[in-house]
Amino acid sequence: MAGPKHPRHYGEAFKWQIVQSYESGKPSREVRAGHDIAQSTLQRWVQGIRDSGSTRAADNRTSEQDEPVELRRCDRRLEVEVEVDVSEQAAPVFARRQA
Repeated sequence: MAGPKHPRHYGEAFKWQIVQSYESGKPSREVRAGHDIAQSTLQRWVQGIRDSGSTRAADNRTSEQDEPVELRRCDRRLEVEVEVDVSEQAAPVFARRQA
């Protein structure tokens, strides 16, 4: 069942096939109904392929849109490193208390 907690994942070949159907003149309503996809999904795929030849979000972001994504990724990586450092420093303290 698709939903916010269980999104569907489509392969790149499937997305290209859907966009080809739409681009060949088949009405959007028919394309979407035949494959049970949302209008916004079809629009995003069509726009992505027109813009960059890819439906991947990373390929269709501008450098301004990419910056916050990279910052969040770096922030997560630093948080993990800090947690590991704290755990390594705390291990000897806890070991002494147990002894």
